[in-house]
Amino acid sequence: MESRRIAVGDRAWTVRVDGPESRHTVLLLPDAGDPVDVYDQVAARLHTSDLRTLAVESVEGLDPPAVHAILDQLGVPYTHVAGRGAGAAVAWQTCSGPFGRFISLVVADRGHPASPDADGAVDDPGCRPLELPVTVLVTKRLPRTVADGSGRFVYGEFRVVQVDVDNVAAEAAHELATEIVLRTSLW
Repeated sequence: MESRRIAVGDRAWTVRVDGPESRHTVLLLPDAGDPVDVYDQVAARLHTSDLRTLAVESVEGLDPPAVHAILDQLGVPYTHVAGRGAGAAVAWQTCSGPFGRFISLVVADRGHPASPDADGAVDDPGCRPLELPVTVLVTKRLPRTVADGSGRFVYGEFRVVQVDVDNVAAEAAHELATEIVLRTSLW
């Protein structure tokens, strides 16, 4: 596995790059406080499906322009995106808007930022809908109603999958990898 330190302005992020040279790449965004290897099991499964992975080690300070800059520096024109917790929040915001650089999205633990959370609060009412296929993984940290409410902000195919765990990357890597592979397949 190759670790690359990517500087964007006065910030820098370490990205773990691994997997076969492929036209399909998956950007993996962790939750705040996740260990750097949280996606190792998921990535190993994705590599057997001929997918290249880019795992950001920390999402602290990461925003959509920084994600675009990281992908530019790594020479990745198009990518699938997966994230959990804080990484899912960044993923929703980064992929919002018209179809373009991002091919699909798989998120866990967070609904769309413009959709009310379990307490009725809206994180970002200005976050635009997405025009790509999206899968939301319902975990112990995300109620089904919040996931379902996110569907009105997705103008592509939308799926909700129940996974009864706290940390899908650590406790259900096989299920997360399967959902990502399903989104990367054009069948």
